[in-house]
Amino acid sequence: MLIGALLVSFLLSIFLTPFVGKLAFKLGATDKPNERKVHSKIMPRMGGLAIFLSFCITFLLFLPFMDDFGFGEQLPLLVGALVIILIGMADDIFELRAAPKFLGQVLAALIIVLWGGLEVEFINLPFFTDTLEFGVFSIPITILWIVSIINAINLIDGLDGLAGGVSTIALVTIATMALIKGDLFVAMVALIVIGSTLGFLKYNFHPAKIFMGDTGALFLGYIIAVLSLLGFKNVTMISLIVPIIILGVPISDTFFAIIRRVVNKQPISAADKSHLHHCLINLGFTHKQTVLLIYALAACFGLAAIIFSFATMWGALILVTGLLLIIEIFVEKIGLVNSNYQPLLKMLNFKNKP
Repeated sequence: MLIGALLVSFLLSIFLTPFVGKLAFKLGATDKPNERKVHSKIMPRMGGLAIFLSFCITFLLFLPFMDDFGFGEQLPLLVGALVIILIGMADDIFELRAAPKFLGQVLAALIIVLWGGLEVEFINLPFFTDTLEFGVFSIPITILWIVSIINAINLIDGLDGLAGGVSTIALVTIATMALIKGDLFVAMVALIVIGSTLGFLKYNFHPAKIFMGDTGALFLGYIIAVLSLLGFKNVTMISLIVPIIILGVPISDTFFAIIRRVVNKQPISAADKSHLHHCLINLGFTHKQTVLLIYALAACFGLAAIIFSFATMWGALILVTGLLLIIEIFVEKIGLVNSNYQPLLKMLNFKNKP
C-alpha cells in the first residue's frame, strides 16, 4: 500500500508537470533572468502545482486506507495545503509583497493548529524529571515552527532541483523514522509527497525545463513542517531536536543568512546572492556538482538524525556538539556569512601557532 501510493503519486506528477508548465506560461507565471538568477532564459514557474495536484489525487485515492492510522482530521492538512498553494500561485503570477505572503503562511499554520489540533504543548527536559509546559505559548511556538520551515525551504530554492531534492531527502528521513515508530499516517503522507516531488524532479533537475516556484517551495515547506511535528511533538528535548537535524541544510542556510545580513548591516528580508549554493558555485563547483554536494550534506543530516534518535542522552549531546562544530567550520570555510567571518578558524590557527 505504501509503495503503491509512492508509485501513483510519482506517475501522476510525471504526467501533470508538462501541462502545468503550459498553464504557467498562459498565466504569466514565468521567471525572467536577472543578476541574482543563474538561468539565462525565461522559465515557467508554478511547477509546484503539479506536485500538489499529484499529492491531492493520491491522498484522496488512498484516504480510505488512512482511517485506522490514528489521525482523524485529514481535512485540515489538505485545507492548509490549499491555502499555501494559493499564496504560492499568486506570488508566482503577481510577485506578492512580503506581508501578504507571510499572512498566508500564518493562516495555513493556524488551520492545521486550531482546526487540526496540532500543537507542541510540552517537552521533557534532559537531566530533569519535570516537563516544560508551553501553556499559552504552545500555539505561537507551533506556528513559528511551521512558518520558519516554510521560509527555510523557500530560501534554498535557488538552483535546478535543489529544493525538491533536499525536501525529498528530508521526507525520506521522516518516513523512515515514522515507519520505525509505527506511525503509518505520517509515513504514507511523506511517501506520497516524495513520489510527487521525484516525478517533478524529472523536469526540474539541471538543466531544468520548469521551476517549482513559490507554489512548490511553500507547499513542501508546509508539509515537512507539519509532518515533522506530527512525528515528534510532545516528546523529550532530545527527540525534539531530531526534526531540526533532519532539516539541517535549509535551517543552517536560513540562520546564517540572517547572521550575514546583521553583520553586513542589511535588512533581514533583503535578497542576496550569498546563500550556500551561491558560495559553492563561487568556489568553482558546477551547477550540477553544487546540487549533488548539497544533496550529500542533506543525506548526512538525515543519517545523523536517525542515529541521534537511537543514541543515549550523552551520546546525543556529543553528536549535536560535533554537528554544530562541523557546521561552523564549514560555514567559515566557504564564506557563508562573509570572507572575514572566521572566529573559530582564527582561534584554531592561533592555538596552532608556535
